[in-house]
Formats: sequence, structure tokens, C-alpha cells
Amino acid sequence: MIAVEVDQRLIERLREKFAGAANVTIVEGDALSMSAAEILAAGGGGLPFVVAGNLPYFIGTAIVRKFLRDVLRPRWMVVTLQAEVAENMAAAPGRMGYLAVQTQVFADARVLFRIPAKAFRPPPKVGSAVVRLDVHDSPDVEVDDVERFLALAAAGFAAPRKRLRNSLAIGLRIVAADAEAMIVRAGLDSAQRPAELSLDDWRALYFAYRAAPVESR
Repeated sequence: MIAVEVDQRLIERLREKFAGAANVTIVEGDALSMSAAEILAAGGGGLPFVVAGNLPYFIGTAIVRKFLRDVLRPRWMVVTLQAEVAENMAAAPGRMGYLAVQTQVFADARVLFRIPAKAFRPPPKVGSAVVRLDVHDSPDVEVDDVERFLALAAAGFAAPRKRLRNSLAIGLRIVAADAEAMIVRAGLDSAQRPAELSLDDWRALYFAYRAAPVESR
């Protein structure tokens, strides 16, 4: 086990607690800034590996995203996050947001269970949940450029409460008629909300956009 900790006080306590455990290495560092290769090298680990932990809620999403996009990806992750964030990662079409899209491109996500506030010391003011992410060997959408695909999805969620036609026009800075034409080429309904689209729908929209790109306003 390789434990990464940035707080010097906790590092000292952890090293004392696991002093006799030959299979535990405490690495001093910031998990958000270290690559998986650096963490494995520092702790004497290798492939395959998994990630587990109670993540700081204010950077939990960033840590998950970092591991999912790393050159060396874990087989799976089981992490504690703010309950709302965990549920958003695992959301199905109908209530998907951009966080669900950018997570599920790289992993199957499911909420395992909630954790009551009294289980923590001090108790947090928000709900908590444990989410499992089974990481794909390759992105779950067959596109030529995953980053451009995600950029399009981000644009599609620019105004998530509006209909797809208007939200996409705002995000891409194009006129609504051009957004409508793109949606029609993708075989989708422009009256849908962005949250209703599946990954396959976003893929179809991406190729419709790449086939006939439009100029920004």
C-alpha cells in the first residue's frame, strides 16, 4: 500500500503507526500534482494498481479526473466524495451533467453507499458517499480526439437548463440555426435538454460538428 499525504503532521503519525508494516509506504507529496508513475516509483509499486481513499472534497473531482486521464490508469477507484458529486459522476441519461460525461468516458461509475455525517470527526456539513469507478482500458467513446469531444460536451452544457439547441449555440458561440442544423445531422432532437443525452448521443453530435464545423460569432 502506498499512502500519499501532504500534511506533515499526519505523515509523522502515519509513519509511527505503520512503522512495522513492510508492505506500507508513506509518500510525502500532493496527489494532485504527482503522476501515477511518480507515486508508484516513490512507493516501490508497479502495475496493475488501484486507488482508494477519502478525498478532500474541495479537490476530490480534480484528483479523480487526474487519475482517469493519466498515462498509467488504475484498474479501479473506490473513493469517498461529497454525495452530490458522487451521484453526479454516476448519473444516467436524463440527469447527466458534464461531470458525468467526462467521468463515464473513462470509467463505469456507481455509488456504493452513503456515509452519515456522524461517521466523521468533525462531522461535515454535507452528505458523503462512496463511489466505485471501474476504469476502461480505452475511452468509452470511439472518437478521433477525446479532448475535443469533451470540449464539445462542455459547450453543450453551457446553459444546461435550456434546450440543447440554445445551450449548444451559447457554448460554441454560434447562431441557434447552426446549432439546430448540427443537432439534426446527428439525428437528435433539438428540444432535448443536455442532461437527456447519452454518451452515444454526444458522440453523434461530435461527428456532426466535425463534419461541418461552423464559425463562432
